[in-house]
Amino acid sequence: MKVLIIGGVAAGPKAAAKIVRMKPDAEVTIIERGVFLSYAGCGLPYYVSGEVKEQKDLMSTPAGAVRDAAFFRNVKNVKVQSGTEALEIDRAGKRVHVKILATGEDAWLTYDTLVLATGASPVIPPIPGVEKKNVFTLHAVPSATTIKTMLATEKVKDAVIIGSGLIGVETAEALVAVGCNVTMIEALPQILNMLDWEMARFVEQHMVAKGVCLLTSTKALALESDEDEAVVARVKTEKESILADLVIMAVGVRANVDLARKALLEIGTTGALKVNDRMRTSDPDIYAAGDCVECVDRLTGRPAFLPLGSTANKQGRVAAINICGGDEKFPGVLGSTVCKVFDFCVARTGLTEKAARQLRYDIVTASVPGPDKPHYMPQAKSILMKIVAERNTGKVLGLQAVGPGDGSKRVDVAATAITAGMTLDDLANLDLCYAPPYSQAMDNIITAANVARNKQDGVMDGIPAEAVHEKLEAGEDFVFLDVRSPQEHAQVRLPKTTLIPLGALRKRLGELPHDKEIVTFCQASLRGYESALILKAAGFSRVRVLDGGVAMWPYEKET
Repeated sequence: MKVLIIGGVAAGPKAAAKIVRMKPDAEVTIIERGVFLSYAGCGLPYYVSGEVKEQKDLMSTPAGAVRDAAFFRNVKNVKVQSGTEALEIDRAGKRVHVKILATGEDAWLTYDTLVLATGASPVIPPIPGVEKKNVFTLHAVPSATTIKTMLATEKVKDAVIIGSGLIGVETAEALVAVGCNVTMIEALPQILNMLDWEMARFVEQHMVAKGVCLLTSTKALALESDEDEAVVARVKTEKESILADLVIMAVGVRANVDLARKALLEIGTTGALKVNDRMRTSDPDIYAAGDCVECVDRLTGRPAFLPLGSTANKQGRVAAINICGGDEKFPGVLGSTVCKVFDFCVARTGLTEKAARQLRYDIVTASVPGPDKPHYMPQAKSILMKIVAERNTGKVLGLQAVGPGDGSKRVDVAATAITAGMTLDDLANLDLCYAPPYSQAMDNIITAANVARNKQDGVMDGIPAEAVHEKLEAGEDFVFLDVRSPQEHAQVRLPKTTLIPLGALRKRLGELPHDKEIVTFCQASLRGYESALILKAAGFSRVRVLDGGVAMWPYEKET
């Protein structure tokens, strides 16, 4: 069996290694345009910052062996032709036309089965000046090495990042770490569009506190020069010009499907290569995996383009098993994602509230802040979490977590729950581990599920911060009741509030009007919830609880 694989970064090497394990006599060849194989693309920002010390660390095994052509030949029994570009697929002849870039020589390579693992390329917006020499994308080892060298050898004071997805925010941290003044320009109203706006807002506030200048709802119009026309000196926006010694384009990636399109393989609605759940393309002898292919959203069944290294490796394995005669399915993705943004863990899975509403789900949400370990443990750190569920069935639809605490653990639990079709009731009763160094007795995700259940059952009438803010802006006449202690109130306050501590509430009920809406809150709205129950028991009929309390208020606070 002769298998030809085009692409040698993630899905391709994974497929190659698995094929040889299953069929030791298979003849497997990887064609790779670049010279670096099986490297950790997600580690590039940490290489730029210096956290990853050596370039070779990005392409080494845990034992320290560099995954180069010799490694694949000697250890995996896989032939690698790096520096070789695939030009054309002859499907009828089952061969691929390639060119050796160093010499210009070309050849035809035959196959019994072909695997396309051509990945994705950075989107370069049509901005005047993008061709200048100090404009980069952080997408591959050569670009990361060039950026790292420039930072070490040239005077780079001001850096501008255009785009605010995963690569953008991770690169911002890397550039701040090496001493740059960093400005991030984003055309959308928020960064990290994978999050709901208020969750993204907490990340924005954290980045600003770390020294990043964030310009959302702002478009980069041109990259301008001074005396040296080959070098960017400023980035022009609608409002101002921003000094720039270095510009990073981080506006997203696009699937590399030109080779597939020329071969008349079917392209999906997302612009990526269409495959079935066995990773087979419209040609039964051609498989595809990784960032070049279209996935299926496991919740909605709709096509999705979500390029991630984790997905690429799983898909490469599935393709290999089926190539070797097995019957393995790739069921799709939930968009489970995590990234580090300075001191914040930012993670999500499933549907955001915005996405769920656009899909016309009738939903219930709960915003729940809290420490990831008992508050008395010195290593406890906060997590701000938002859970989304279907109102009638209680089916878990999504979870977002941001903050310095361990949000990835909770998002992984949620991804498992969504995959299993679990409800809020199921999630609230999971038998999760508990010990003070690791978690609370009632883990954050269980608390989030319980808050959502209370709202689902009508026990708690929550109101999101956005709705309260709109009331305040409109000058509506309602009571915004802070039930924290006077000391907490003195440290940080929300606007236009009435302070009655929870312990004094029963004695001071006469101070509150029965004919007005009352919105209660505390730091996390646990005491807010308890105060709402007291008020309802005393005959107050229009009582609601601010979702997430002061901790999840995304607007300015008074101090």
